Amino acid sequence: MQAAQVNRALCISVQLEDFPNVLALAENHQQLWATAGVHPDYEDITEPTVEKLLELADHPKVIGIGETGLDYFRLKGDLQWQRERFRVHLRAANVCKKPVIVHTRAAGDDTLKILAEENVQGCGGIIHCFTESLDFARKALDLGMYLSFSGIVSFKNAADLREVARFAPMDRILIETDSPYLAPVPHRGKTNEPSFVPHVAKVIAQEKGVSAEEIGVQTSANFDRLFGFSNAGVAAV
Repeated sequence: MQAAQVNRALCISVQLEDFPNVLALAENHQQLWATAGVHPDYEDITEPTVEKLLELADHPKVIGIGETGLDYFRLKGDLQWQRERFRVHLRAANVCKKPVIVHTRAAGDDTLKILAEENVQGCGGIIHCFTESLDFARKALDLGMYLSFSGIVSFKNAADLREVARFAPMDRILIETDSPYLAPVPHRGKTNEPSFVPHVAKVIAQEKGVSAEEIGVQTSANFDRLFGFSNAGVAAV
């Protein structure tokens, strides 16, 4: 990571059963931090409560709530439970004032609706691994969200996503890997890792007509502002 000038990474919790492992990574490495949450794809797991999320978020190494959100692509049927789980995360985030990391797939309208209804402006947050439309981006930005771009933005068929990257304000973008998935070009097909995030920065830089170094500095400052750090190098999710 450090050889690639990536000096901080966020380890994402996807279910409560695995949270101790996520936290242990963060506790054992100065440059790693953790979140607390349950991914919307998981059904047969311990359901989060506001109280439990607040208990986990009280740890100094836990700086965000999530990964949470909605996914209507992988799961079908009555997904009211998924929407309620999303609301639980947002309510916890608003109490502890830690940003939410939001996953959304094939659920854009409901995602925006719940973010607005649960006052995401009170805690702030990220649309992680952004793959939505320009219209969605505008509405998410209006809610105060940050847009985080992954290796997908480097894929040949991602012209629409690169348009969003051009549009998004510099002070509201982040870059990530979504490790171990979605390695950027030229590493596509390999196991992804945080040290690959400069390749994402390079693509964003090309779209915005600035240097990759400028994207690195700006996205690090954005990460630090959102999560309450002083600037310390390129940050990856």
